[in-house]
Amino acid sequence: MEKFYLTTPIYYVNDVPHIGHAYTTILADVITRYKRLRGYRVLFLTGTDEHGQKIERSAAKQGLTPQQLADSMVEHFKKLWETLHIKYDAFIRTTDDIHVKGVQKIFSTVMKKGDIYLGEYAGHYCISCENFIPDSVEESADGKRTCPDCGRPTDNRVSETCYFFRLSAFGDRLLKFYEENPDFVTPRSRMNEVVSFVKMGLRDLSVTRSTVKWGIPVPGDPQQTIYVWFDALANYITAIDYLDEGARFAAYWPADLHIMAKDILKYHAVYWPAFLMAAGLPLPKKELIHGWWLKDEKKMSKSSGNVLDPNILLKHFSADAIRYFLMREASIGADGNFSHEGFISRVNTDLTNDWANLVSRTTGMIEKYVANSFQGVAAYTEKEKEIEERYGKLEKAVLENFDQYQFNRGLESIFEYINYLNRYIVEAQPWNLAKEEANRPRLAGVLKTLCRAILSVNTLLSPILTETAATVRTVFRFSDQDLGWKNLPETFAIGQGTQLFPRVDSKAFFSEIPPGDAARVADVTPEETVSQVNPAGLITIEDFKKVQMVVARVLAAEKVEKADKLLKLQIDTGTDTRTLVAGIAQYYKTEDLVGRKIIIVKNLTPAKLRGILSQGMILAASDANNRPFIPILPEETPIGAILK
Repeated sequence: MEKFYLTTPIYYVNDVPHIGHAYTTILADVITRYKRLRGYRVLFLTGTDEHGQKIERSAAKQGLTPQQLADSMVEHFKKLWETLHIKYDAFIRTTDDIHVKGVQKIFSTVMKKGDIYLGEYAGHYCISCENFIPDSVEESADGKRTCPDCGRPTDNRVSETCYFFRLSAFGDRLLKFYEENPDFVTPRSRMNEVVSFVKMGLRDLSVTRSTVKWGIPVPGDPQQTIYVWFDALANYITAIDYLDEGARFAAYWPADLHIMAKDILKYHAVYWPAFLMAAGLPLPKKELIHGWWLKDEKKMSKSSGNVLDPNILLKHFSADAIRYFLMREASIGADGNFSHEGFISRVNTDLTNDWANLVSRTTGMIEKYVANSFQGVAAYTEKEKEIEERYGKLEKAVLENFDQYQFNRGLESIFEYINYLNRYIVEAQPWNLAKEEANRPRLAGVLKTLCRAILSVNTLLSPILTETAATVRTVFRFSDQDLGWKNLPETFAIGQGTQLFPRVDSKAFFSEIPPGDAARVADVTPEETVSQVNPAGLITIEDFKKVQMVVARVLAAEKVEKADKLLKLQIDTGTDTRTLVAGIAQYYKTEDLVGRKIIIVKNLTPAKLRGILSQGMILAASDANNRPFIPILPEETPIGAILK
């Protein structure tokens, strides 16, 4: 069995975990579960970074020792990871004895080889980044410099004796390594940044501090404390028994994947490989760099007060809903944007309207029509064969996306297939098949095919929707978690169906937020609401909200007899199927409409046209001659999406 060792960064314990920490760690957990699905022997490491001046200062402000602060904050991380269904294999703390001794070992090894030496540092230091500021950064009038990484002003100049790592000696070796391993950093744009940085020339790096005591003492020189990056980065080897270089270290190093946000790329792609080269150790195989999570298109930061606490979301949503949104909404390398309205819409549309609805409709029909038990042989058509074949193509495409860590693309394909299955139910009309005994074998064929397709899709979703996938397996009394089409026998029974993702009402959600959380959650607070002026002919926002406009898909279309202008449409609104009559027959052919996404007014009072009950109205523009123009929607627009 091939091994796969992946890591998150270790997180600073000067504050509680936020959505950025959650995203990185969920991504690592999803990859872990996916790799195990593919048959790998996986080791997933995460942990906490507990040393440095930032921790010293944060602890002092709270009247705690650094160790007390670290101990309390570690519990916040571990508890949140458990709630989010994150199952790591190892959790390293930089205060762990095995880490302290391991860091001292690699420091001594590099020092003996002549790549660490004692020198004098004079310059500016950024406490936030735990990094010295280069002289090329201009000083302000008050003698401070702005950190190029975090944008914060630094303290005034510091001067101290410290140990330096001879980073300048590794430029050519690093460039050669990048050339031989062009996929070392993903995506490629980040690899280009690293190469450009190294080509500009590397300066020797201070790796200890004499003025900071909260950290690991330098072996043989306890007045010096090992600088946080040399300390922190070594966790990837100290956690797997580098100290003894035993069986675990031999089995798992080098790491197959380091996962991190773009702001710490330099440390991982330049400093860390150089440290390893100096120590004579193999380099990691790949570094996966993701973007930041923005809040309403703005970067989250404590100073701006828009940092998102996942625990607030967990009061109202399942962990699976959060996991799905984060994996579906962001592509690797690009920044993701979080808005509460967007989050609720994604959950309601994909998870409630599409996936939960498919499972609920299927289990409900099985209970109603066959009392949850299938007996005997069913009748199948080419349509059922097509469903299986289409799943085979889907799985191949999804695995290709997941192999490249493009989970958003894979999920998009999965939900296209889920919508295809929902349309299959409408086309097969099992409710009509159930009316006559002669159609019972055909009814069984439809329902059994749905069971097989649902369980097959459920496996693809299982790395992301961990608890939901387990629930679906329980409902269908099916324990197989392997990939492939689930070829259930002709005789089998299922359990009681359940609601997987109850629909969330956004108004109710915002109204139920505790007062202390309102400013952290609501996209629009009451203070921002402006009074509405209503001159003649204008409507208020409340008037507009009464009109429910949603995206629907045309499932079938036919002309209405003895009515040249009317078409009868069968449409899928995401929550139901309904009939709609539209006066567009002179301008749109039936074959051009089937499969097309349209916008409808969903809550219009039904009306009878030529004896047909029309439940809604198509949204269309018209010219001076009243010719209708139906808007063209992007293909990725989800069925059931609400216009507002």
